[in-house]
Amino acid sequence: MSRTLFVTAALALAAFTQPAQAALEVLACEPEWGALVQELAGDAANVYVATTARQDVHRIQARPSLVAAARRAELVVCTGAELEVGWLPILQRQSGNRAIQPGQPGHFEAARFVTLLRVPARLDRAEGDIHAAGNPHIQTNPHNIARVAAALADRLAEIDAPNAARYRARHGDFAARWLAAIARWEAAAAPLSGLPIVVQHDGFPYLEAWLGLRQVATLEPKPGVEPSSGHLAALLSRLERDPARAVLRAAYNDARSTDWLAERAAIPVLVLPYTVGGSPAAKDLFGLFDDTVAQLLKAVP
Repeated sequence: MSRTLFVTAALALAAFTQPAQAALEVLACEPEWGALVQELAGDAANVYVATTARQDVHRIQARPSLVAAARRAELVVCTGAELEVGWLPILQRQSGNRAIQPGQPGHFEAARFVTLLRVPARLDRAEGDIHAAGNPHIQTNPHNIARVAAALADRLAEIDAPNAARYRARHGDFAARWLAAIARWEAAAAPLSGLPIVVQHDGFPYLEAWLGLRQVATLEPKPGVEPSSGHLAALLSRLERDPARAVLRAAYNDARSTDWLAERAAIPVLVLPYTVGGSPAAKDLFGLFDDTVAQLLKAVP
């Protein structure tokens, strides 16, 4: 074999045996963002989701497994707006991972790309678990998901430039399917406009704004504070004057107070998945809203 052929063959063999580029390591704080990363990245990312639909994201322990996930992460995708304030800063500090610190490209906050609702006029911790920037539960409106998806695709392309074209192509495909799904959900949900509801936690303002639901009461007297028997009794009297058609709670909420009120007010409890994994049907982002709309329609006569 000539030297030229030998070199050519060696280079070809080296190219063939090059290891595949390692997948991007992503830590998602909530299941909805983990599912969105999977839509945009596919197998170009390894996604570790810090929480489940059965957990209250306000109250997560910074356990060692989460610290380890933060240590190896190249990108952290979280809601922000102080939703993870009790545990994410601990993970960032203990991980020693500079790439995912606030202000770095590897730190992505979804709430920065949507208009936040329920921004408090004043800050007073005596008023309960309030968030200075506004209500952080943005994932219950699919239009918010669309806005976050566009920003997240750009961030993935910035962090992982060799796969930038892949992220943008997958975002284009997702965006088209998502807009078609929104049109379908909105057509199906038309009968929900003006539906009076009670919520256990003030976690649905974006859902209410999207579908025109009318919140008449909240079981929690203050955000994050469990209702007393006296508060529930007063709420029941209030519903006699301003009736509701259903009580909404998220999959992670304790059922006792909603069940007590629903039984005495003779209205159904609707358990919404709230995030991916919150019900058997909510296996991905599309299933999340399929099931949310289906559950709400149970309150329509």
